[in-house]
Amino acid sequence: MNRQKSLFLWSLLLVVIIIALIPVGMKMFSASNNAQQAPTSSQTTTDSTYDPTDTPAPAPVAPTISKTYDLVVIGSEVEGILMAKAAHDQGQSVLIIDPREKPGGQLIQGQMLVLDEPNTNKKKSLVQGEMKKLYNAYNAGDIRTEKQFIDYYNSLIQGIPLQSGIQIEGIQQSEADANYAITSLTYKTTDQQSHTIAAKYWVENSDYNALTSKLHVTRIPGVESIFGGDKPEYMAATYMLRFKGVDWLKLHSATLLDYPLTNLEAKYGTNTYVDYDFGTGFNKITENFKSLDPQLKLRGINSTYQKNGEVIINALLIYDVDPANPESVQSAIAKGKAEAPRVLTFLKENIPGYEHAELNGFPEYLYIRDYNRFATDYVLSYEDVVASKMFWDNVSIGGYPMDIQGTRAVPTGKGYGKPDFYGIPLRSFELKSYDNVLVAGKNVGASIKAYGSARITPTTALAAETMGIILGRETKKLRDLNEEDFKRIHRYLSEDYNIKLD
Repeated sequence: MNRQKSLFLWSLLLVVIIIALIPVGMKMFSASNNAQQAPTSSQTTTDSTYDPTDTPAPAPVAPTISKTYDLVVIGSEVEGILMAKAAHDQGQSVLIIDPREKPGGQLIQGQMLVLDEPNTNKKKSLVQGEMKKLYNAYNAGDIRTEKQFIDYYNSLIQGIPLQSGIQIEGIQQSEADANYAITSLTYKTTDQQSHTIAAKYWVENSDYNALTSKLHVTRIPGVESIFGGDKPEYMAATYMLRFKGVDWLKLHSATLLDYPLTNLEAKYGTNTYVDYDFGTGFNKITENFKSLDPQLKLRGINSTYQKNGEVIINALLIYDVDPANPESVQSAIAKGKAEAPRVLTFLKENIPGYEHAELNGFPEYLYIRDYNRFATDYVLSYEDVVASKMFWDNVSIGGYPMDIQGTRAVPTGKGYGKPDFYGIPLRSFELKSYDNVLVAGKNVGASIKAYGSARITPTTALAAETMGIILGRETKKLRDLNEEDFKRIHRYLSEDYNIKLD
């Protein structure tokens, strides 16, 4: 009997000890924790598991925060830069940290200097805000060259701290009422110094999910959901091609001689058009180009005349590029450079005006159209786009064709029609289940067909700029803004910034 009583007391004592060891309070997660690897394309991050045979570890200690900001932007794509500028201009404290070695993303490093313009079916431009200044200068011929775009980009980041080449070491997160929040982020600079910072809001502004891939997220189905396939798939990237010594006037005159339009398209292909500044089409010609590498394809030409015989072309597709994998990116760039001389020879032999053309340098990066996007509070749908749906919390207006560029399996891609115009709500830029994480640019929450239209830079750039303004002018949290608030917000956006969203 005494033995049974003794065993009972020891068992009771063991239960008390186990209860005392259960962690209490805030859950801490780290991007560098081996149990918290960044999720794959279709996975979400899960909590670490506890092995009762292990010696209980002490509760994690939050790192010391060196500085707190209103807004921290991860990545230097121009869309997020516009959010940073707008917030900075409203007096907010802003920091830009970029994992890439040099700033500028697809616009500067990838030299995607052929600008697409969303418009209504009546050809009314939908470009607004800061992007309107760029497009006006672009269309007028005042910003065309690489240097001119660099000068423009530098004017946007003036006065805003930007650190390139950083490495994210850890992300500390809290969980409350089924929602997460980033409490702090630790990163290492190129001089190997570690910094831990806090912010009211964090922005994913990279083209490879530098921030969001480390969070609790759900991937939005991509191209595989319409082209077929059992694994994530993405639209092709582009390696931009630069030429000099092009006789643009000869190219323009040659196409004019082939009018009417039926004759021109019979000779060069659909959508062939050349004026004094821009040239498109020639797909009936480019389809005869045979790449030595099946990863590459020369599609129809989309080109801009940069003046003085210089031309830049968006046409050389590269399939299966993973922007999160440096080796994949560098391999694609090397293949693009190797193919460029063969494309030059082909153009010289087949398109008027290129007879004496030469290569004019090479971009250091790619134009990435498409990568993982993760669920936001509202995911813009194909039905929203075709129905010209407007939202009470609009932060942008779109109107570009639903253009899905090719994959290796479907190399020519597919179009799903040209919408008139439609709104994109703030909720499509608020990361689902996170109180203080926003997404910018190509990270927009949209189904793949809707994304084919919404992905265009001026559309998501307008949203980013609008959010920056709202962050600076509103005292409420973004998620707490209601329909009445947005009536007031849309009014001051129109009156003070000439941004019309309602």
